Amino acid sequence: VKVKAKVVAKDFKESKLREILNYGHTLGHAIEKDSKFRLRHGEAVSIGMVFAAELSNELVGLSKEVVDLHRVLSSNFKLPISYPKSRWKSLSALLLKDKKVKQGKVRFIGISKIGKPVWLEDVPSNTLARVYERITK
Repeated sequence: VKVKAKVVAKDFKESKLREILNYGHTLGHAIEKDSKFRLRHGEAVSIGMVFAAELSNELVGLSKEVVDLHRVLSSNFKLPISYPKSRWKSLSALLLKDKKVKQGKVRFIGISKIGKPVWLEDVPSNTLARVYERITK
């Protein structure tokens, strides 16, 4: 909460810095909608964070250990870490409706290591689909 308060204070109008608070939310919001809100916000964001970690591994070399840590921590809190493979088509359409879409391009918040956010922009759809398979059940 302290970190969030500091970020919000520095970026009150939600420009680029404040977007780091949306880690896991891009896919998470799509999952919420796709599940017709049967998954709670935190549950959907948990899956979204695992996806963001996997995407960060793919695009900026986040270590596999940190990706695995996402799964372990979420599982320890009894939060989901996967979503059905068959839902990708629906999710990919929902991603285009996210508030972080700029000029028709989906933007994700990733990390290069713990505490170091990065913006993942203009990610090819085939990369997103391939990475999504890593979090499917």
